[in-house]
Amino acid sequence: MTTFSGWAATVARGPLSPFTWEPRELAPFEVEIAISHCGICHSDLHLIDNGWNSSTYPFVPGHEIVGHVTAVGSAAGHLAVGQRVGVGWQRSACMTCELCLDRQDNLCPHQTATCVGHHGGFAARIRTDGRYAFAIPDELESAVAAPLLCGGATVYAPLRRYGVDATSSVGVIGIGGLGHIALLMLRAFGAEITALSSSESKRDEALAMGAHHFVSSRDARELHKQAGRFHLLLSTVHARLDWITLIKTLRPNGTLCLVGSPPGVMAIHAAALFQGQKTISASEIGDRATIAEMLRFSARHRIAPVVERMPLAEVNTAIERVRRNEARYRMVLDVDSQAIKAGG
Repeated sequence: MTTFSGWAATVARGPLSPFTWEPRELAPFEVEIAISHCGICHSDLHLIDNGWNSSTYPFVPGHEIVGHVTAVGSAAGHLAVGQRVGVGWQRSACMTCELCLDRQDNLCPHQTATCVGHHGGFAARIRTDGRYAFAIPDELESAVAAPLLCGGATVYAPLRRYGVDATSSVGVIGIGGLGHIALLMLRAFGAEITALSSSESKRDEALAMGAHHFVSSRDARELHKQAGRFHLLLSTVHARLDWITLIKTLRPNGTLCLVGSPPGVMAIHAAALFQGQKTISASEIGDRATIAEMLRFSARHRIAPVVERMPLAEVNTAIERVRRNEARYRMVLDVDSQAIKAGG
């Protein structure tokens, strides 16, 4: 009997503990992956806490997965045993609807997530749809590649969608797990970059990552000085902000794009959008083609997220660092199957 082992939450908001389960039979399009690294995303915390009312327990989090293929289903011949691959937030889609056929499979109404209704990557192995297992370029170290599978895709997709290039002025709100990756990518695009952060302690790091300017997001006077500056304003935070003032920092035809989900209602007068024909939008991960492109882009430009690594056996400590916003800048778990005391 085959068993998989990992770390699972057994109740909402509870600690993770060793857990063993029997995987279902490998389906034709699926692959089995021996996991070497898995990033920790804020979405994992929401799922551990059942913040979206979608979690079932026991629950194994994790959706920034890197490892090597150990088995291939009969219809997953594009991957080979031994190949290094990565898996992000999305696990599958129908592949037949209008959105899937239009390279928008991330918006498929029948999509499933890697660790919603399935056990995720805080584990020694996973079985998942091979069409969402992406080849990792040789230039990318596994621990660095893990955060790119979700965090990297999340910020890269809107940069491509809105045509960011060397003539663009882009502001990034929040220099954390997502925001710092956005800075690294924008530097490769050649854009003029402004980092907007509530943490003055991140000024030097943001400038070293590629930002040309650093603005305190808590200083209304500094924000007002940015009026009419940005083609694109990328908000990576999960907090209430002064949206009215931030809209004023956009140029005519500029866009405020949310990749972090602020709580409550965004109260904005319609006139603020009419004046300059501005747009508020949101972006959800990325489609398969964009994720594959992002990995190639990251390899070519040596995009290396700043990570803190901890062994999977210390997953609860790592999660608490993320909860307290103490990670600089993404936590990545090193998976040692021998350290998973649940067996498998």
